[in-house]
Amino acid sequence: SDHMENICGYLMKYTNLVTGWQYRYFVLNNDAGLLEYFVNEQSRHLKPRGTLQLAGAVISPSDEDSHTFTVNAASGEQYKLRATDAKERQHWVSRLQICTQHHTEAIGKNNPPLKSRSFSLASQGSANSPGVQRRPSQNAVSFFNVGHHRLPTGKRVPIMQPDHLVDVREMMSQAEGQQRDLIRSIECLPASGHLTSLDQDLLMLKATSMATMNCLNDCFHILQLQHASQQKGSLPAGTTISWLEPKISLANHFKNGAAQNFPAEINKPASVREEQSIAEPCQLTREPEEINPDEELEDLCDDKEDDLGAVEEQRSVILHLLSQLKLGMDLTRVVLPTFILEKRSLLEMYADFMSHPDLFIAITSGSGPEERMIRFVEYYLTSFHEGRKGAIAKKPYNPIIGETFHCSWRMPKSSVATDAGTSSSAHSPSEQVTLPKDAEGQAEPDYYTVKFVAEQVSHHPPVSGFYAECVERNMCVNAHVWTKSKFLGMSIGVTMVGEGVLHLLEHGEEYTFSLPCAYARSILTVPWVELGGKVNINCAKTGYSASINFHTKPFYGGKLHRVTGEVKQNMTNTVVCRVQGEWNSVLEFTYSNGETKYVDLTKLSVTRKRVRPLEKQGPFESRRLWQHVTESLRDGDIDKATEHKRALEERQRNEERLRAETETPWCTKYFLKDGDGWVYHKPLWKTVSAAQTQQTDSN
Repeated sequence: SDHMENICGYLMKYTNLVTGWQYRYFVLNNDAGLLEYFVNEQSRHLKPRGTLQLAGAVISPSDEDSHTFTVNAASGEQYKLRATDAKERQHWVSRLQICTQHHTEAIGKNNPPLKSRSFSLASQGSANSPGVQRRPSQNAVSFFNVGHHRLPTGKRVPIMQPDHLVDVREMMSQAEGQQRDLIRSIECLPASGHLTSLDQDLLMLKATSMATMNCLNDCFHILQLQHASQQKGSLPAGTTISWLEPKISLANHFKNGAAQNFPAEINKPASVREEQSIAEPCQLTREPEEINPDEELEDLCDDKEDDLGAVEEQRSVILHLLSQLKLGMDLTRVVLPTFILEKRSLLEMYADFMSHPDLFIAITSGSGPEERMIRFVEYYLTSFHEGRKGAIAKKPYNPIIGETFHCSWRMPKSSVATDAGTSSSAHSPSEQVTLPKDAEGQAEPDYYTVKFVAEQVSHHPPVSGFYAECVERNMCVNAHVWTKSKFLGMSIGVTMVGEGVLHLLEHGEEYTFSLPCAYARSILTVPWVELGGKVNINCAKTGYSASINFHTKPFYGGKLHRVTGEVKQNMTNTVVCRVQGEWNSVLEFTYSNGETKYVDLTKLSVTRKRVRPLEKQGPFESRRLWQHVTESLRDGDIDKATEHKRALEERQRNEERLRAETETPWCTKYFLKDGDGWVYHKPLWKTVSAAQTQQTDSN
C-alpha cells in the first residue's frame, strides 16, 4: 500500500560522545522489515553498516527537540536519529511505526504453530555450538511444563474457591518465571552466527509468549472479580468489568529465573498480613489528631538514594513498559518497577521542601513588602535542592488515600535572627513579631517551631494537601497539589497542578504560588531529573510579583538545572531584583541598588525534621504505613519490597471498591474541600481571627 512505501534518505545518527552526530544514509525496507544504513548513498550497493529488525521495535519521538527520535529494537539495540526538521521526523516516525506494527503482527499470523519448531534454551553451548538447540519433538506444552485439564462435556463449571485461585496464581507465576528465562536467553544470543537473537522464529516465540502471559493475566483478573461478585451476590444487569490496574504488574518481571510463589494467607509474612488487615480508613477515627511536638524526636534517618545503575540490568523491563505506553498517556494507574522507588512517601517529600525553616521564618521579618517578596523568592528557590534529594530520578511512594505525614522543625531564635541579619546587608529586618495572646503567661522557649502536616485527600485524581505554620511568627502556608504524570517518549513529565498560599498574618499579606513541572530524562539508561516551566508568585495587597523560569536543557549546549527570574512592582512595572543560576547549585541575586548576593545551595545548612517514633505513629502515617517496603529497599530485597507494596495497593483497591458499592463517601481527616482546592481544617488565620474577636468582645 501507499503507507508501506520504502523510503530512504539522509539522517543524523548519534554514535558516541567522542564522534557525536554523523550523517548516514538510511533505507527502510518494508518487505523485510529492516532499517538499514550506509555511509552514504553511493555505498548503498555495499553491505549495510548497520541493520535493525523492526518487528517488536519501539519508535519514540524525543521530547528533547522536534527533530530527534529513537528506534529501540527488540534485541535491545538502539538508534538515536535526527531529521532536518519536524516534518521530516514525522514522516520517518510514521512510516517506521507502520512497518513495525505490520511485521510484529505478521510474526503471529504468518508462522505455523510451534509444535514442530520449539526450542530449548536451558543449556548453553560453546562458541562452536549454538546455545539454542532445535528439538522438533519438543512442543510448547512440554517446554512450559503446563498441564491442560479438559472439563467433562455438559458439566457445569464449579464455583472457584479461594485456594483454587491461589493454585492458579502459583502456576501462572511459574510460567512467568519460565517466560522471563526464555526472553533473557534469546536476548543473550550472539548477533551473528548459526542462530541469532534476530532469528524470525525466536522473535515470534518472544512476541507470542509475551502476548500469552498478557492474556492469562487478563483472564486471572476477571476470575478474581467474578469470585468477589459471587461472594457478594450476582452482578447487577448491565454491569461491566473494568481494569483497576495495568494488565501486567511490571514488578513481577524482576524475578528473573525464580518461580514466584504466592502462598496461602496463613503462610504470608506477618507484616503483609498486617498491611492487608488494617480496617477500612473511614471506620477508623477520622477526628483530627493534635500532634504534640514534644513527642517528636530529631530524625536520624539518612536514606541516601543509590545510583540507578541497575536500570541497565532491567533494560528489558523498561523496554516492555515503553512498548505498552503511548505518547501523552496518563501514568496515574501504571504500576512502575519497585527498584526506581525512593525510600519515602510523596507526602514526606513535600515536607523536605521545608528543610530550610530559617529562611522560611525570616520572610515575615522583612522591613517592607519588597524585601518580604524577595525573601520568599529566595526561600522558594532554595527548597527544591533538598526536596529532590539530588538529581537522581527516583520516584517517591504514591500516597494511599487517607495517608498522613507529621513533622516539625525547631530553630534557635538567635540563629534565625543572625541569619536574617547577615544574609543580605541591603535587606535587614527591623520589625519584631508579637506572640499570640494565647501564649502569654507561658515560659517563652528559645526556639521557633514550624509544624507540618500533609494528607492524601484523593486517590483519583491523586491530590495531596499540606500545611505548615509558625505560630510565634504569625505565618503559615497552605497548598494542594495534583500530580499528573505523562509519558513523553524517552522521558516522563510530572505536572504539579494546584496552588499554594503563604499567609503573613502580621502584615495581612497573602502570597499565591505554583510549582514547576518535573521531568525524568534518559529513562532507558541512568534517569536524571530536571525541573521546567514558568511559575508565578503574587501578592495582591502589595502589588509585588515574581516570575520564575525553570529552563530545561537544550539539545545542543546549555547548562543543566538553569533558573532565571525577576521580582517587580506591578504598579510601576519596576524590576527590583533579578535572579539567575542553578536550582541545585549556586543562585545569584542582583538588587536594584546594584548589590549582588550569591547563595550556594550545597553549603546551606539543613535543619533535620523531627518526627514521632514509629511506635507512636498512627497506622496511616507515612513511615509506619510504608515501613516494610522501606526496610526491604534498604536491605536491597526488591522482591520483598514489591510484595509489601502490592499488599498496600491491593488493600486500597478493595477499600475503594467497597466504598463504591456501599456509596460511602471518603472522609478526610485534616483538610476540607474549598472550591477547587483543599484547606487545612484549623489554619492559623482562623485561630488568630477567633482570638482577636474574643479579645474585642472581652473589651
